[in-house]
Amino acid sequence: MNLAHWLWQQAQAHPGRPALYSGDALLSDYAGLAQRVRQRAGTLAARGVAPGDRVVLWAANDPAYLVSLYALWWLGAVAVPVNAKLHPVEARWIADHAEAGLVLTDRRADWPADWVGDILALNAVDDRSDNAPQRPVRVAPDALAWLFYTSGTTGKPKGVMLSHATLVQMTLCFATDVEPLSADDRMLYAAPMSHGAGLYALAAVRAGAGHVVPESRGFDAGEIMDLAARHGNLVLFAAPTMVKRLVQAAEPRGYRGEGIKSIIYGGGPMYAADIDAALRAFGPRFAQIYGQGECPMTITALPRDLVADTDHPDAARRRVSVGYAQAAVEIAIMDPAGDECAPGETGEICVRGPLVMSGYWRNPQATAQAIRDGWLWTGDLGHLDAGGFLFLTDRSKDVIISGGTNIYPREVEDVLLEHPDLREVSVIGAFDDDWGEVVVACVVAKGPLQAADLDAFCTARMARFKRPKRYLFLPDLPKNAYGKVLKTELRQIAGEAVRG
Repeated sequence: MNLAHWLWQQAQAHPGRPALYSGDALLSDYAGLAQRVRQRAGTLAARGVAPGDRVVLWAANDPAYLVSLYALWWLGAVAVPVNAKLHPVEARWIADHAEAGLVLTDRRADWPADWVGDILALNAVDDRSDNAPQRPVRVAPDALAWLFYTSGTTGKPKGVMLSHATLVQMTLCFATDVEPLSADDRMLYAAPMSHGAGLYALAAVRAGAGHVVPESRGFDAGEIMDLAARHGNLVLFAAPTMVKRLVQAAEPRGYRGEGIKSIIYGGGPMYAADIDAALRAFGPRFAQIYGQGECPMTITALPRDLVADTDHPDAARRRVSVGYAQAAVEIAIMDPAGDECAPGETGEICVRGPLVMSGYWRNPQATAQAIRDGWLWTGDLGHLDAGGFLFLTDRSKDVIISGGTNIYPREVEDVLLEHPDLREVSVIGAFDDDWGEVVVACVVAKGPLQAADLDAFCTARMARFKRPKRYLFLPDLPKNAYGKVLKTELRQIAGEAVRG
């Protein structure tokens, strides 16, 4: 089933329901949204977009983002959402690897000039609806819908293949395990629509709820509070950093969460003190999810009643878990030999079910490494308690989660090692009270070198959010007998440098 069928269905059954907002300004009802999508689909079809074609979306949050996303699905094409913060060189690599022939962007002037494909402004207005079918084209359940590039620790980003059927299951899990929606709710896109926030648009469309894109096109605590007062029933996905900042901004205003129905948090560790503070400030409005691109948003959930629970003897301990398995998946903790661990024993978190990706685009070797005997090996370490609650204990892939965004050390290291005056580099994450973690580059220079030089070097080659926040200059990197860099020791050195 084509995901765009849900939009078409809402437009037929409830054409007058409010659908799309920019801030508090209503742009269209569901009939109007479907018409805008069809017009956009016609424009894309006129440029040659056909079923199965990959099209890059490289843009910040915008009402036109949702329109373009559904227009691609209307035609049976594949959305390739690219983080708007990525450097043009990084975005271009993804477009090439995805074999995309078209890029939809709000940064057309930044796109590499030697790109041989087509480029179209995200919000270009061109009514070519005569080129589009009256209703979404039929697609096979396993047809590719969303090609999401997630970086890895061993090289270039990998394209996670998510089918229409997978995203249908994800949406049903959202309604069952996380937050049932109604037509009176408003999904607020304060987090990037190229990631989890955009995927949750599916649940809002299915329920006939409204979609609210902030005028800031991102996260602004004051704006969220104002929109909550004007709209009511706001539902939003937020990284733990965003939750913390919203709570901090609310206190001076005396704001207590009025107008917010639910905040679903995930994408990074939520510390016990922070969720306790959020509950004191806003009350029982929080639910947690744990997932990854390879199993989108749907490994575990800790629903609102359990986040806010104070009666159960284990309530406080369970609140620092990431919840229990969502309805369509099964979880196991495996040791390196592939044997299942006992409750309480730490191992690698594995998951199976219809939510698991189809594989990595054009990368059968990585697919075979990630999916074994039907199980997705997540690379995350944790344990299950006797009640089935999952606790994360470490990340075997050394991913740094800063402000809810994954940053992979290898990517940063590869860029820094291009600098002619560096001998060695190792990138680690260091605790930060605001961001959760920040990137720290531990470097061995060949001669005199300043942090400002390295910062300028990185700025020209990678997205700003990946750039190291600190540079630690060392005479040598600590290594074990086999020559492997000891990142645990580097974290200790970096911590001592901050305290010193």
